Amino acid sequence: MNIRLFKPCLGEEELNYIKDAFDRAWIGLGPRVSEFENEWSKYLGCKSSIGLNSATAALHLAISAFKFPAGKKVLVPAITFAATAFAPIYNQLEPEFVDVDENTISISMNDLEKKYSKDCVAVMPVHFGGHPAQMDLIMEFAKSKNLKVVEDCAHTAGSSYKGKKNGLWGDIGCFSFEEKKAMTTGDGGMLCSDDAELIAPMKASRWVGIDKDTWKRADGYTDTKAPDARHWYYEIASLGYKYNMNDLSASIGLAQLKKLDWMNAERSRHIKRYLDGIKSLVHIKPLLPFEPDKNSYWLFGVRCEKRDELILYLKSKGIATGVHYMPLMLFPYFKKWDNGCETSKRIWNSFITLPLFTELTEIEIDYIIESLMEFDKKY
Repeated sequence: MNIRLFKPCLGEEELNYIKDAFDRAWIGLGPRVSEFENEWSKYLGCKSSIGLNSATAALHLAISAFKFPAGKKVLVPAITFAATAFAPIYNQLEPEFVDVDENTISISMNDLEKKYSKDCVAVMPVHFGGHPAQMDLIMEFAKSKNLKVVEDCAHTAGSSYKGKKNGLWGDIGCFSFEEKKAMTTGDGGMLCSDDAELIAPMKASRWVGIDKDTWKRADGYTDTKAPDARHWYYEIASLGYKYNMNDLSASIGLAQLKKLDWMNAERSRHIKRYLDGIKSLVHIKPLLPFEPDKNSYWLFGVRCEKRDELILYLKSKGIATGVHYMPLMLFPYFKKWDNGCETSKRIWNSFITLPLFTELTEIEIDYIIESLMEFDKKY
């Protein structure tokens, strides 16, 4: 067999939406982006959403919304994708790494208390792999310390924690629609909030500071009831970035959103089969305390002390693997912010990500389980 690690679920639905964009010959920032933003807000149950070209852009703009003084600190989990820690740096702030809980790989409440100082202005919890961070406790802590909360939901879409959708706990929620995530727009992201006024300026920020979207100006041009020779006019009153989503991506997103709940359910079904198959293994254990009936995950993985040997063994069987993620302070760029986080540095060496996507078959999962069993016996 040859089993890939991730694979987006794409079909006729997405092609039909893209064809419509082609037929209208509008594939840049246009009405489809606005439609996707509105549909996402309805789905999540928030007041406002802004479509972007990545979750990295969403995290950057989310931190910028608060206009924190330069040099302040943002509390960031030690194990996450680099974009989480880049967001404060982009805003002339300092990342303050917080160790993770050994079981959930989400931000540790104990270390959060230890790492907090009067210079901290925000905290950025991550729902690692889709397993929810303890948002009730994090929000309670943040409120007591007057911290803003930017919820990094790059690993989840559509799931809830204690009855509230992930992404709605913090001041701002940031989602990823990158190719291998819970749903995709190819590349893309979404910034959302129940505080519409807070994130309203981000619409200009995502479009190089311009206060009117191109398609809105085009609509104005053809409005014969309000002829205006200056339909082209716009203003730039703030620093902006080229972070906008486009109509091609939004078209894919509209189709993906319609089947997001189904895709989440399919991945949960696969995880249940994995968990049942590996429950008797001695040296290989689940990466997370997976609860597929409650949570939605974009990855499945295991822990094994002989990680590299297992990776090579699975490779020999045609099974793709990955490692998500290294503690950020182990990278040269982040080394100067190394402040300990010993749990993160210890546990990541056992992480292995296994194949998980909606179209993964039971035969393929069973083959992977059999390979894990073979390795476990030879351990």
